[in-house]
Amino acid sequence: MSKFRKKGNKSQPAVNTAALPDIVFMLLFFFMVTTTMRETTLKVKVVTPKATEVEKLERKSLVSYIYIGEPIKSLQASFGTAPRIQLNDAFATKEDLFQFVEMEKDKRDEAERNLVTWSLKVDQDTKMGIVTEVKQELRKVNALKINYSTKKTDKILD
Repeated sequence: MSKFRKKGNKSQPAVNTAALPDIVFMLLFFFMVTTTMRETTLKVKVVTPKATEVEKLERKSLVSYIYIGEPIKSLQASFGTAPRIQLNDAFATKEDLFQFVEMEKDKRDEAERNLVTWSLKVDQDTKMGIVTEVKQELRKVNALKINYSTKKTDKILD
């Protein structure tokens, strides 16, 4: 005769889901706080070339980007496949660079205007002619601190 009896048909208690909405809201707030929205919508294809000697920029708030490449596939019907310059969210010509440089300098404090770096994000298949024209225009408006955006690699294979 056993002292212990089996309790029959003992059902499992239901899982308490009261904390589930709290966890969902906590995750939602986490992603809302940590996610940054893209500032510029790219209208040109930019696949930056690879480089071995790469330095990271110190203050990204002092960087203005100039994108150069062929228009993305959805815009090729209206703009063609020739490489184009994109400033902020619009296509531009090299003559628009003067106004762009002045606008970007005006956004910054007086002391930081000469510290602005002009970063050229150029597609790896773009010819150097348009890049040289952009550099000449930047030189004319005294925007002399220029860099090229690249991807870091240990070894260049091509």
